[in-house]
Amino acid sequence: MIADLETMPQLRFSGFDTPWEEGTVGTAYRLQGGYAFKSEDFTTEGVPVIRISNVTVGGIDLSGVKYHPEIRNESAFVILNGDLLIAMSGATTGKTCTYSLDQKAYLNQRVGLFRRLGTDHDTRFLTGYVGAKKFQDSLSSLLVAGAQPNIGSRDIESIPFAFPTLPEQRKIADFLTVVDGRIGQLSQKKALLEDYKKGVMQQLFTQALRFKDDHGNDFPEWEEKKLGTVCRILKGKGLSKADLVEDGEIPCIRYGELYTIYSELIQETNSRTNVPEKELVLSEENDVIIPASGETHIDIATASCVMSKGIALGGDLNIIRTKLNGVFLAYYLNNACKHAIARVAQGSSVIHLYPDQLKGLSLRFPSNAEQTKIANFLTALDRKIESVAQQITHTQTFKKGLLQQMFV
Repeated sequence: MIADLETMPQLRFSGFDTPWEEGTVGTAYRLQGGYAFKSEDFTTEGVPVIRISNVTVGGIDLSGVKYHPEIRNESAFVILNGDLLIAMSGATTGKTCTYSLDQKAYLNQRVGLFRRLGTDHDTRFLTGYVGAKKFQDSLSSLLVAGAQPNIGSRDIESIPFAFPTLPEQRKIADFLTVVDGRIGQLSQKKALLEDYKKGVMQQLFTQALRFKDDHGNDFPEWEEKKLGTVCRILKGKGLSKADLVEDGEIPCIRYGELYTIYSELIQETNSRTNVPEKELVLSEENDVIIPASGETHIDIATASCVMSKGIALGGDLNIIRTKLNGVFLAYYLNNACKHAIARVAQGSSVIHLYPDQLKGLSLRFPSNAEQTKIANFLTALDRKIESVAQQITHTQTFKKGLLQQMFV
């Protein structure tokens, strides 16, 4: 059937004006189901078997992958570079990704593989199509909810699918490949910066790497001190979710946000409240906050420096008030001191961290001038990482807008 003009995309490349052909996914593709491999046949090497757990939005995740020997009668279930896969059941039902590894793999049961019918279709075009809102809405309407959500191959094949001529498919696919390449490059850049940050922090906090002062001289050796001798530790005051108001007059921080929102520096707050000031504990600039309770010993060592005064600090927060460089201290506690903090925290199902435990930590501190050098260096590095993260978000948003306009 030929589509009318109302079903043509809003955005097209120059030179293409013929209507798109309208049908269903099954018009152009067959959804190949996976093979029911037996768990006892898996080996530690061989051909990787792509299972539900390996299909993610970001692509194939090979962590925990299983392997299987080469077996000729399973050749129909071989996955090749560029194949489009879809999760058919479980928590990731409906998620699609492209297999982008040079090594061939086997398709496990509950994972589907789109096989084109004929040569007048480019699977890369379908890869873009499945990311468009219209396709995703159709997919969501077909999901069978429950403890194990699932969707059938025939249901997916019934989803409406409009497609242009093969040259236009390739033009669209080539353009989206460039956009995806840009996202991939930015993602790789961000990962490399994060790895560099992790490595350089390890060197800085073990003094394997030292800065010089402004005159090119060595800084003094680090001195061991109890944390309690260089700071005062306070407790925040309770702020419940009910106390949060979108347009409240006072910015505030609750302890759970340290795990979910903030990094080592808090320059802008996410929450506000109208609780009277006299009932609150307000921050001073340079305060370092760390949760007083958490789920695990290691996670409780999550420190942030509050860069502004007058911010309400909720209950279950330890407040470290000090003349040390708070930014340095947040990075230091959050990384090099993580295991030392974990050792003094108490509890099993709920972990608690009390002021006296923090005060008793014996740590090595550089001079204030070297603290500032380290803090400025790591802050600048984080700004670079955040800048790249924003570029990734903007490019992904740009792509999302394109998908809505380039597909019917």
